[in-house]
Amino acid sequence: MEALETFIVESPVKEEGDVYKSIVADIITELVLGGAIGRIKVVVRPEDSLFQMAVILRGGQPKMKLSDMASVEVSNQMKKELTISIGQEKYFPELIEKLWARYGRMKVLQPERNTLKIIAEDIDSEVSFLNDMVVADPRSTLLSRLVEMAIRATPEGFRVRYHSMNDNLFVFAASEDPLKPEWIQEANQIAAELMEGE
Repeated sequence: MEALETFIVESPVKEEGDVYKSIVADIITELVLGGAIGRIKVVVRPEDSLFQMAVILRGGQPKMKLSDMASVEVSNQMKKELTISIGQEKYFPELIEKLWARYGRMKVLQPERNTLKIIAEDIDSEVSFLNDMVVADPRSTLLSRLVEMAIRATPEGFRVRYHSMNDNLFVFAASEDPLKPEWIQEANQIAAELMEGE
């Protein structure tokens, strides 16, 4: 796991805090979040049945457009055929799913490992569309992994949950009981305190 700038776990019982810190560290490693998380603070208050987490993310990854990973050109005007030459294979599964959804499986061919052929009606407008098409949004998958991390770190039975993500700030709160508005405010305050350290 990449070293975090700040990693704090607060609990009324020191040993309990150490256990939670170890659990959260293991989850961060398993979900490969170490490179994304800069600062994290967890507060566990068993007397209130409350678990809170605030995370400050490091610089985010931009959306991956098709033009960032491949080139698109008209290969046969008469057959209405486009060729996509793939330079980066990392997001190939996401790309092929999006192409199948738009054109159908029968009109997306793969004659070679890094080449796709597409049959489209208006090929000139499709070249422009394809170049601007977002293939992957790492930020959306990052949010789902952050939520998974928080849920996995939450004590058993804490089924009432709240989370939010704004820019590079993720806030989470969970309890066995209905969440009080002040608990969510506290979680946001924890995040604000983490931000002050920048």
